Amino acid sequence: MESRIQKIISESGYCSRRKAEELIAAGRVKVNGRPCHLGDKADISRDIISIDGENIYTPTKRELVYYMLNKPRGYVTTASDELDRRCVMDLVGDIPERVFPVGRLDRNSEGLLLLTNDGDFANRIMHPSGHVAKSYRVTVRPDISEEQLNMLAGGVVIDGVKTLPASVSVITKEEGRVVLLLTIREGRNRQIRKMCEAVGLEVARLKRISIGPLRLGMLKPGEYRELTLAELSAIRNCIRKEEGKNASNPEKRRK
Repeated sequence: MESRIQKIISESGYCSRRKAEELIAAGRVKVNGRPCHLGDKADISRDIISIDGENIYTPTKRELVYYMLNKPRGYVTTASDELDRRCVMDLVGDIPERVFPVGRLDRNSEGLLLLTNDGDFANRIMHPSGHVAKSYRVTVRPDISEEQLNMLAGGVVIDGVKTLPASVSVITKEEGRVVLLLTIREGRNRQIRKMCEAVGLEVARLKRISIGPLRLGMLKPGEYRELTLAELSAIRNCIRKEEGKNASNPEKRRK
């Protein structure tokens, strides 16, 4: 699957998309040894992408690996940061292979984050056709009404586009705070926070606890581990199942 090169670099965790565009414009990015230009595309399953001579992707010379990390709050989901903030890659520096995050969790969010060097795997999880379910434990303030719960479940308009229906349930309810279990099948930027803001709720804490069949479990903040063969098989089956549903439903594919 071909993607714009600045998007590939950004998703690898090397730098932001804007910084990647600057690197491309400066002639520091090459694909298969040749300088690329803004707007060019590449396929990470076959193309070698390098920055200043360092290979970001070398598809023919790497063992594919898959990890889950319990991302703590206060870390950004990039390899480096222009503002010198703590990065999730600082937590996995002893992994011998060069890995990158699958999608993002914002700085103030925590929980399950996948890391891999398998670009096809990452793209299939993040691609809109996948609709892989992601569940979050969300603490909101001050309270929540039935109307707000129904609005979240039915879909709300954020950034001019209505979200897909979600699953929402109350886990605990105390004075001044409510803990929700919220499951979505999209991966839009800061989606959970924007959904809650759209219905008048303040998010005090946000933790991703599952991606498809993968569960964070008892993994401690800042710790990571490899996916088991059973987990890897389960998430791949989940992706294929969702892609199959989408392929057979043109109306769903257009959403």
